[in-house]
Amino acid sequence: MSLHLFDAFGIELEYMIVDAAALNVRPISDFVLQDAEGNPTSEIERGDISWSNELTHHVIELKTNGPAPDLTVLAAEFQQSVQDINAKLAETNARLLPTAMHPWMDPDSEMQLWPHEYHTVYETFDKIFDCRGHGWANLQSMHINLPFSGDEEFGRLHAAIRLILPLLPAIAASSPFKDGRRTGLVDSRLDVYRRNAKGVASVTGRVIPEPVYDFAGYDREIFQPMFRDIAPLDPDGVLRNEFLNARGAIARFSRGAIEIRVIDVQECPVADLAIAALTIGVLKLLVAETWSSTIDQQSVSIDTLEPVLLAAIEQGEKAVISDPEVLRQFGVLRPSVTLSQLWMHLYDVVSRQDALFRQNYGRTLAVILNQGCLSSRILKTLNGKEDRASLTEVYRRLADCLATGEQFRSDR
Repeated sequence: MSLHLFDAFGIELEYMIVDAAALNVRPISDFVLQDAEGNPTSEIERGDISWSNELTHHVIELKTNGPAPDLTVLAAEFQQSVQDINAKLAETNARLLPTAMHPWMDPDSEMQLWPHEYHTVYETFDKIFDCRGHGWANLQSMHINLPFSGDEEFGRLHAAIRLILPLLPAIAASSPFKDGRRTGLVDSRLDVYRRNAKGVASVTGRVIPEPVYDFAGYDREIFQPMFRDIAPLDPDGVLRNEFLNARGAIARFSRGAIEIRVIDVQECPVADLAIAALTIGVLKLLVAETWSSTIDQQSVSIDTLEPVLLAAIEQGEKAVISDPEVLRQFGVLRPSVTLSQLWMHLYDVVSRQDALFRQNYGRTLAVILNQGCLSSRILKTLNGKEDRASLTEVYRRLADCLATGEQFRSDR
């Protein structure tokens, strides 16, 4: 039976495996991902949560084991899995590390592909794109999967998701460091992500998906150009699949879902699920045409949305939006607002529409909305320091936040 809009949700969280003391990456995900006989396996089902491998051997993914009808219970279930994995990793002096990029990993020398089941796909990606770069080897995110049934529901949901994508780094960025140095961006993961397939530009596009609102249009404008461009590099057709699509939101027509991919993973599942709940709350309002019609939403171009995304990648919640076409979609009539002000507005509207939303997520979102995205809180705490000892101290605190399920608060 197909699911309709907002009937259920799929959440995926990615974490790095690191040395418990030095915090350097440890490519040992198969130490955790073992079947009952002790053999490496690509997935382990643990009740409502599954553990699975990713492209690189130092990353492990936790995801809902199928569509979940109730978002409110997921933070506790993810947290239990984190604790179980950390207990296993402790046997080899390792632990999980949150945030979207390892702050000093050298992907050229440290990247190792997952070597077991499904490795042919990963090896093909590596052959074509050289996965040693940060854009493949050093990025962890949260994915939100939202269902649709048929072209009409797809068109409404895709239009709403395209509008919210550029805003999300302002509350979700968690990657201010790369190669041991501050990058000057709050969302360095998205910056490298949008360039990771530059050899075949149609794979990522411009991150914001093209304004297409049915399967035929999506196939014509996105799938077929992508498959055509990759074909000379992939003669066996290993990557001729919808999973090749690397836009900020990708349509999975085989599953009847759209997957949002622009959200950096946070310091603990409580924060991830609060951001997911706020994102979904705003999407419900957009789909319900609270501020603008679906037709109006579908008319917004990539050229209009991309500058907002780039500003959010650089400045996070401090970025200013002054495009009246974008602001109108969210019911804002002022000539300009910061993304912080816009998210405050959206939080208030969602809270008024959903009596339990503030009760379930208000305390967690207050930290994000008042202190800034996780990148901003990390940078405030470091206060200009970039030496290894200072980075290690702060990222050890972040690993502790993940282990205990507590949010990271700025020291300043």
